[in-house]
Amino acid sequence: MKIAVFGTGGVGGYFGARLAKAGADVHFVARGRHLAAIRERGLRVTSALGDITLKPAQATDDPAEIGTADVVMVAVKLYDTDDAAARIKPLVGPRTTVVSFQNGVTAGDTFDAAFGRERTIGGSCSIAVRISEPGVIEHTGTMASIAFGEWDGSRSPRTEALLAAFAKAGVDATLADDIETVIWSKFIFLASFSGITCLMRLPIGPIRADAEARAMHRRAIEEAVAVARARGVGLPADIVDKRMTFTDGLPAGMYASMYHDLATEKRLELFWLSGAVVRMGRQLKVPTPTHENYWLALKLHADGKPAP
Repeated sequence: MKIAVFGTGGVGGYFGARLAKAGADVHFVARGRHLAAIRERGLRVTSALGDITLKPAQATDDPAEIGTADVVMVAVKLYDTDDAAARIKPLVGPRTTVVSFQNGVTAGDTFDAAFGRERTIGGSCSIAVRISEPGVIEHTGTMASIAFGEWDGSRSPRTEALLAAFAKAGVDATLADDIETVIWSKFIFLASFSGITCLMRLPIGPIRADAEARAMHRRAIEEAVAVARARGVGLPADIVDKRMTFTDGLPAGMYASMYHDLATEKRLELFWLSGAVVRMGRQLKVPTPTHENYWLALKLHADGKPAP
């Protein structure tokens, strides 16, 4: 199976490296100093689940050099989605499958519009990972799961083949029979988690230990759930409690990845997380006051530090 990873950041670098180490034909699209380091020293992953060094790693900044792939895994930031849809065109042939493992709930629509729904499947992942230095992916903790599936819930040869590739790589992978619900379940948590850790400038430990902060986090989850249900997303009745239980199981020192972007004055995915909850809430006349607070408190930071 020929797999192209478009966006060799934390998510793309980690899961792509696992697949490549297990023998898959993986090609990485990266850029800048990160690409230069991968070409010079290989792609390294540090993880409690096992370190990896891919040397050499098949890496380029030009998707046309790779040619048509069987699977294109998209793992760029949400603000780069439109650019990704344009740049991956050389990778996509008649039998190519495009799957986004990005945050948010809008990327799938972008790739459906670009390539047709028959060429896309849905995807989601749960992992705390980042580029610690050029060429090096740092996985913190042991959470590293991935899920994907056909939009209609059917099992297909292409999703079965991808599942087998992840299984061979030792990745905790699930072939979902309702991938839309999986994507929304993550979005409900992540929009709320990113909002409160950025607002408080604190990891989740002290937030969930404080009764008022914990209640704020729960209200944000409840608002996102209300928006999802207003859009017709089929969520379990106990989804709020499940998301809070998931929060309680996180390492006390864990931040959302958006907090790291905020702390380093990089561009934020705010518009596609709490911002999306607010916009959808307004359209559907669903109140979202907690996410309004997150949006207003962080929007002036959303573009990152201006270029010199």
